[in-house]
Amino acid sequence: MTAPEAAAPTRPGAPAPSGVAAAARGGWWGVAGSGVNAVFSFLLVGLITRAVGAEGAGAIFTGVALFTILSNTCKLGADTGLVRFVPRDLAVGDGRSVDALLRTAVLPAAVAGTAAAVPLLMSPAVATALLPDLPAADAIALVRLFGLFLPAATVGMVLLGATRGYGTVVPFVGVEQIGKPVLRVLIAVPVAFWVPGTLALASAWLLPAFAGSVAAWVCLRRCRAARPHPAGGPGTGGSSVTWREFWGFAGPRAVSSVFDISAVWVGVLLLSALATAGEAGVYTAIGRVVTACTLVQLAVRLAVAPEISRLLAVDAVAPAQALHRISTCWTVLFSWPLFAVVASFPETVLSVFGPEFGIGAPGLVVLCAASLVNVAVGNAQTVLLMAGRSSWHLAVTAAAFGVQLVVGLLAVPVWGVLGAAVSWGAAIVVENLTAAHLVRRRLGFTTVDGGYAVALTAGLLVTVVMTATRLMKGDTPSGLAVGMALGLCVFGTSLWRYRTSLGVSELVGVLRRRAA
Repeated sequence: MTAPEAAAPTRPGAPAPSGVAAAARGGWWGVAGSGVNAVFSFLLVGLITRAVGAEGAGAIFTGVALFTILSNTCKLGADTGLVRFVPRDLAVGDGRSVDALLRTAVLPAAVAGTAAAVPLLMSPAVATALLPDLPAADAIALVRLFGLFLPAATVGMVLLGATRGYGTVVPFVGVEQIGKPVLRVLIAVPVAFWVPGTLALASAWLLPAFAGSVAAWVCLRRCRAARPHPAGGPGTGGSSVTWREFWGFAGPRAVSSVFDISAVWVGVLLLSALATAGEAGVYTAIGRVVTACTLVQLAVRLAVAPEISRLLAVDAVAPAQALHRISTCWTVLFSWPLFAVVASFPETVLSVFGPEFGIGAPGLVVLCAASLVNVAVGNAQTVLLMAGRSSWHLAVTAAAFGVQLVVGLLAVPVWGVLGAAVSWGAAIVVENLTAAHLVRRRLGFTTVDGGYAVALTAGLLVTVVMTATRLMKGDTPSGLAVGMALGLCVFGTSLWRYRTSLGVSELVGVLRRRAA
């Protein structure tokens, strides 16, 4: 569909514009994958905490935190660069330069991942400083194990970024959100029952990372085979994107990705170093709950990013803005009620990990409140990146991470888990409000329209219902059940009554066309 056609308003019952339809298709895949990821991540954390306790879980997830930060750092922003430049090349170029783009992206990431693994494998001081509560031999062995898998995991994430550039989220969802979480639980179940231990359970987490990298390579080959190139074959032409242009975009994103992923995991590292491994384990559980509640936003982001890049590449600014508005509406509609449920019954939610995890309830409430700001502004940071403003995104994430680090260093020694949650919550608010301001004032992307107002009102009504139920029934499983039943009634009524303005018609229309 051409850009002018994409810009046309959507009539009730008519097919959605191409960008919205593609985002809806990807969004449904993303929701399904995020749901599986949330369930199996909960199961994995529960298995580990039950098998080795909060202290052992804290040690394992400290290693996971280090591994995740390093792998996301070492990909150097190349995955986001491929998400941006592959669809642009396919839209306005001959489509034959993807081989050159892949060489530009993958080789530096592989070198960086290998270099980062060396100190983990060779320096015992890193392990003993990071895990002071463990015996030195156990700490060294655990950190070396994570270092062994680091290069392959880094390359795998870059390859998945290339598959997203081809306009499909299926490989990413299949590998990252379904394959790895399910495989981790399948491996961890027998390990937790027969040979529980930090090294064995860490191996259960790491082995799927290597398998995922192999799967990413296979998926990318299939994406390329399914998208025939012009005569002459793939890779015969020079890249329409120069090395300097690619890394001029990816370089700032490389730094900002460090801040992004560190925001999620730095609390674990601070608690492990400044408090106890047990508190680090509790904080990890809180982070899993909050991440699970953002599953819709993540799903929408995965689908929207390449579509916005494609639309902006052909100067279809109005459809890109419309796509951002409707995707924000979907995010608020489906995410806000989840946070309302969790914030109203935090102790009940955390009890699934074990009785000692109830101390994290205040921190969970703080993060839910901060995440409502994240939900309310939509995927503003994705718009910054897909519009090529990676340097703006870097400035935003750097400011937010600075706030988090300062607050964390001051609050964690005093408040423990709550201090780590307050520091992360402050970073979430600063980052998202600043990004929303830049998107609105500098790029002209607005979020508020009739559908957004309805979605926000529905979320507020669910919040009122959940709060009233908590006051009457307390933070108990029965109270949670009653609140969810009433909240679903309010949510379902709002969804049906205002389905057109909420953009539900587009979502349902995509499903019907796929079924046909």
